[in-house]
Amino acid sequence: MGKLAVYKYVSAMFLTIQIILVLFTFMGLFGGNVTPVGNMARAMCVYILPLLIIANFLMLIYWLVRRRWLFSLIPIVTIACCIPYSGTIYQLSFDKPQENTEKGLKIASYNVAMFGRETSGFMAQDILAEMRRQKVDVLCIQEYNEISGDKKNSESYKDYFPYMQVGREDMVIFSRYPIKAHKKMLFDETNNSAMWADIDVKGKDIRVFNIHLETTGINRTLHSAGKMMVQNREVDTNKLLNAIWGNYTLGMMFRSGQAITIANEKRESEKPVILCGDFNDVPYSFVYNTVLGDMVDGFKECGAGWMYTYRSKHKPVRIDYIFHDESLKGISYYKTEMTYSDHYPIFMKIAL
Repeated sequence: MGKLAVYKYVSAMFLTIQIILVLFTFMGLFGGNVTPVGNMARAMCVYILPLLIIANFLMLIYWLVRRRWLFSLIPIVTIACCIPYSGTIYQLSFDKPQENTEKGLKIASYNVAMFGRETSGFMAQDILAEMRRQKVDVLCIQEYNEISGDKKNSESYKDYFPYMQVGREDMVIFSRYPIKAHKKMLFDETNNSAMWADIDVKGKDIRVFNIHLETTGINRTLHSAGKMMVQNREVDTNKLLNAIWGNYTLGMMFRSGQAITIANEKRESEKPVILCGDFNDVPYSFVYNTVLGDMVDGFKECGAGWMYTYRSKHKPVRIDYIFHDESLKGISYYKTEMTYSDHYPIFMKIAL
């Protein structure tokens, strides 16, 4: 085989790879527009979008090095189409707003992972101290544990947050402003839930949603497999992979149904809505798009830098969110790196 034939073969191979990358990238970009039920392949492409974007960058470099200018347009156009998605995890900010100069409602959302199930109350107190430092007005907590939380530290929490409303036992909203009404929302077939509370903020009623959607279940599966290995019991790799895939796909289907329930409940509100919580899902997924609807993603509006809320070295992803109605305006959005949970708390200041 001559050099020219080899050159053409390699070029054809890379062009094929490029076309496949483009197809999968666009499947990921639009995979969140359809329910995962019956469309699992498209839904899964959403989860690997960052890797697909990186792969397109590498292909762009390859075409530029080879001076194949026409072919280089393919990854350039693909990457350009990914800019809206990239904005959900990274935001440039050359002029960060000084939130202390503007008045507004400061809201925080934090999955506290049951305060580590410790009973001394130390974690709950330190979290409260952080909320004081951040001057939080409304705090939405998921995976709340009343033993380490408000019942054990009732006076200290209620001293700063005079008003509170509990949904399911692991769901709570604390507020410095009066709560006029509330609703508990339980999901079928899972222990996850949501709630909302109507809060009177200086004469203006705001409906605050606190939601916690179904998890993937992968960590539980891996934990069980790890325990079996410690006990020197054989782990069937095929069964483990099937269990991981089954939990993942089942979780996606549960979350999609829960997202629809939230969207319908939100649509019925005649009051401005602020919605926050642990979605257990990535941006641009069906869950993200369904819950967001015509609301504003706070991070895209006024965040800066990389935003990831799941505290993991191997898979730092954004799965916690704060959205708000278009009638409201975001002033600032950020996270703090507290280490009491596998999540980071997120904060947003909203001008009313």
